Amino acid sequence: MTRVVVIGAGPAGLTAAYLLSKRGIPVTVLEADPAYVGGLSRTVQYKGYSFDVGGHRFFSKSSAVEDLWTEILPNDLLQRPRASRILYRGKFYSYPLKALEALKNLGIVESTLCMLSYLRAKASPIKNPTNFEDWVTNNFGARLYRIFFKTYTEKVWGMSCREISADWAAQRIKGLSLSSAIQHALSPPPKNVDRKKVIKTLIDSFRYPRKGPGMMWDAAAEKTRAQGGRVLLGHRVTRVRRNDDDTWTVEARAEGGTTSTFTADHVISSAPIRELFAEISPPPSAEAARAAEALSYRDFITVALILRERNLFDDNWIYIHDPGVKVGRVQNFKSWSPMMVPDPRMACFGLEYFCFEGDGMWTMPDKDLVALATRELRKLGLAQDGDVKDGCVVRQKKAYPVYDEHYRDNVAVVRDEIAKRYPGLHLVGRNGMHKYNNQDHAMMTALITVENIVAGRTVRDPWNVNQDAEYHESGEAGAQRELGERGVPERVG
Repeated sequence: MTRVVVIGAGPAGLTAAYLLSKRGIPVTVLEADPAYVGGLSRTVQYKGYSFDVGGHRFFSKSSAVEDLWTEILPNDLLQRPRASRILYRGKFYSYPLKALEALKNLGIVESTLCMLSYLRAKASPIKNPTNFEDWVTNNFGARLYRIFFKTYTEKVWGMSCREISADWAAQRIKGLSLSSAIQHALSPPPKNVDRKKVIKTLIDSFRYPRKGPGMMWDAAAEKTRAQGGRVLLGHRVTRVRRNDDDTWTVEARAEGGTTSTFTADHVISSAPIRELFAEISPPPSAEAARAAEALSYRDFITVALILRERNLFDDNWIYIHDPGVKVGRVQNFKSWSPMMVPDPRMACFGLEYFCFEGDGMWTMPDKDLVALATRELRKLGLAQDGDVKDGCVVRQKKAYPVYDEHYRDNVAVVRDEIAKRYPGLHLVGRNGMHKYNNQDHAMMTALITVENIVAGRTVRDPWNVNQDAEYHESGEAGAQRELGERGVPERVG
């Protein structure tokens, strides 16, 4: 019987494990975290408060993904209103854009200049845009780019927008432009919405587990175990070896230092490519090793503050476009679900700071990070002196695969190496495929991978899943094509 080892218990890994165990296929999941499953979609607990590592809206254009969420967690999904705004120069701007509100907040002169800038961009677009700045300028105009994209994006990535590949903009913003946002703002909401025709940025509501996304992945792990699969926490993979008989041996070190060995016919990895290729045996070619090592990542920190409830904003999150503070986004966890905050007199905000592992922000002591977040919350007018009662810090390594100018070529080299030298190795999920995607996309890559393993051949290519977790086939003999995501540069986990 086919045996499978899954590296990582995030949405992709647990989706694969759940579906494999459901079919009676022996599966073992190895997760380095000693306490949590869910990866980037886990929910952290602190003194009765629950908060996400990032925000995770449960909305997908794929009915298969939506149905799987319902199957795994049938009785605990709330329907929640979508609310996100931008905080710019002390004023809130709704997203999607509301034309009259934007006119009022920016002022007639600035609004007119923005429209003229947009019309200029449409009349004379930059040809063959290769970087984020050029791509967004073509779609929104240079002035709106500087106001609503540049500051936040450079906070997230820690690099100039001219160094970020246009691929990232195309995947995260495709389908949305100034004209589509204005049209959405001025049009009455349709009564019957086709999920596949909705731009993700423009959705009005979404589902959400009542105690956070970790509920979904806790349930997936429990059901995988109940179906005969194994989900082992605190097991860090140290070696992935392909054997002469085409099987795989995976070694993992437990927290106590003991090493366990697992044999499999297939390995599904959601681990960062750079880490996987450092552990794989036989070693990859020099070219592939260099390509994997060249892939880079952005890390981030969530500072969860427990504070007095003043009902200053009820958004799921707000984007901070103020260059005078380091925080990039503020989550309001009570707005995700009131059940995440046990005391109705209190609120819990998550302030997100983007950094690189080992830099000054990353190494700052927790108490200093809590103090910084408290000061910046007051500076933004989102808290008053004495409001903050407690705080908690969570650091997340390799939260975002970086789309620099060479990432596409490097991933192509890695894919080619796997196809030639490592049959039976399958990459899934955000870091596993070095694709900035959401959890529904990660789940779809796992779903297709399971389908291929069960069939014993490549029925569908998971690399052709777009960032909306859709899969398209067109042309002769089911020729496949990839479409980019229709979504904003919202880091939705």
